[in-house]
Amino acid sequence: MADVSQTHSGDELPPLQPSTDRWVELDGVVNMRDSGGLPTRDGGVIQPHRLLRSDNLQDLSEADVRQVVEVLGVSDIVDLRSDTELSTEGPSPLWHLESLTHHHHSLFGGDRPVTGEQALALPAQSDRPVRDATFWAAHYLRYLAARPDSISAALDVISRSTGATIVHCAAGKDRTGTVVALALDTAGVPHDLIVDDYALSAERIEPIMARLLPRPLYGDALRNRSLADEAPRPETMRTILSTLDSEFGGAPGWLREQGWSDADIERLRARLTT
Repeated sequence: MADVSQTHSGDELPPLQPSTDRWVELDGVVNMRDSGGLPTRDGGVIQPHRLLRSDNLQDLSEADVRQVVEVLGVSDIVDLRSDTELSTEGPSPLWHLESLTHHHHSLFGGDRPVTGEQALALPAQSDRPVRDATFWAAHYLRYLAARPDSISAALDVISRSTGATIVHCAAGKDRTGTVVALALDTAGVPHDLIVDDYALSAERIEPIMARLLPRPLYGDALRNRSLADEAPRPETMRTILSTLDSEFGGAPGWLREQGWSDADIERLRARLTT
């Protein structure tokens, strides 16, 4: 792994809720966890091995691949990375497995190059408010405005999967966090728990950055960022969820704006909870 001393330590990271046992420990990823076990407002629970979230998958070992297929029961991979990232970083060892279906739903336009700053949701200028929750919430909400087709398609994959779905990007915290939050909100997970789940990636921010720093596309963008700058902040997700509530009536309302029927929404809920 890269030496994260290349980055600044910065201020202390925000306090975290106690971690859970939902982490999936593999050789080739550092930020994979299962959404299973999260309760819903109606007394249900997100079932294990239905929805997993992760950082990039191209370093999976042979043992990891067996774990993903045989233990986790993964049938679908949703890759939220840009075309630039996919061509530069390459696919994962799972790409050629016939038992898995890969779905590439970039949150960026496919006809323009994407910089490391854009891919990692970093402000291009160092004087931008990198720890301002309102700034970041607006940034992530632009994913919904710019690529509703990709987000809707990613959620549709989850709803129709016959096994577990892994949703991933590069770090597994920003783009992945946005899509997973919509899925959990649709399933009825309380907002406080969605916020806590999003913030859990802060526990892994040091190894996340250690993985990304040696990568040509990401290294220069991260070189002068502190761990605290890159850690997901709970108030960012709170703002996203409250905005979804006020503007659309929550994630289900946003999905209806994308043409989802009540039956489509119920299929996603049922897939995650039964």
